[in-house]
Amino acid sequence: MRQPSPQPNHPALPFNAPAARRLRAALGMGPEHVAYGMRVSYGLPYVTPDLVMAWERGAAAPHSSELAALAGVLWCSPGELISRPRTLREHRMSRGVAPEDVAHAVDMDLRGYLRMEESGQWRGNERQSAALARLLDLALPDFVAVTGRETRLADLLNSAVTTRWQAYVRPVMRLAPLERGVVEEVLQGLYEDYQGHMAATLSWGGGSRSASDSGKEFLDQIVENFWLAVGDRTP
Repeated sequence: MRQPSPQPNHPALPFNAPAARRLRAALGMGPEHVAYGMRVSYGLPYVTPDLVMAWERGAAAPHSSELAALAGVLWCSPGELISRPRTLREHRMSRGVAPEDVAHAVDMDLRGYLRMEESGQWRGNERQSAALARLLDLALPDFVAVTGRETRLADLLNSAVTTRWQAYVRPVMRLAPLERGVVEEVLQGLYEDYQGHMAATLSWGGGSRSASDSGKEFLDQIVENFWLAVGDRTP
C-alpha cells in the first residue's frame, strides 16, 4: 500500500504527465523499471508500477522528492517533468536548485527564504530580487509573478485601459523594468483595443450587459495580453 509522501504538506508540482510517459518510452523502460529504480536508488519503497502509471495518466502527481527521483530514473532534469512553473518553489524545482543554494545566492537566512517559498510571498529587496532572477534564469513575466507583483500589475493595467493610460506608464515601469517607449506603446495599444472592443460591442446592439461581459473578459486576460504585446516589441 502506498505510504504517505515524504513531503505531505507540500502541494504537488504542475506535473507534465505526457512528458514523463514520452521520456520513459524513449528509454525503453516499463513502469515497473521506473518504480524499481525509484525504490532502490532513491529510497522510496512505496513507489509501485501502478503509482507510476497513475502519474502518467494524470490521475495523481508526484511531490517534490518523488519528482526529483523520477527525473533521476528517467535521466532528465526536473524541469522537463514540470509544466510551466508559476510559483517560486516551482521555478526552483524546475531548475533543480536546492533551497540552500537560493538562500545563499540571495544572501538570506534559509529559514526565512523557506517561509517566503511556503507562503508564496517574496519579500526580498531589489538586490536580492535581481540575484534570484539571475540564479533561476527568470524571464521578466516569471520574475514579476514570483515576486508577487502580478496582482498589482493587473490592477494598474485595468486602470490604464479604462481611464487615461498615460498616467500609468511610470507605475508599470516600476513593476516591470522595461523601456519607457515600449511601455507607452503597449499601454496605448491595450487602451485602444479595449475602448474599440467596447464601442464595437455596443454598436452591434448587444446592449450594456453584453459590453460589460465582453469588457470583463478582456480585463481578465489583461496581464497575458500585456506580455504578448511586450514580446512583439522587444527582441
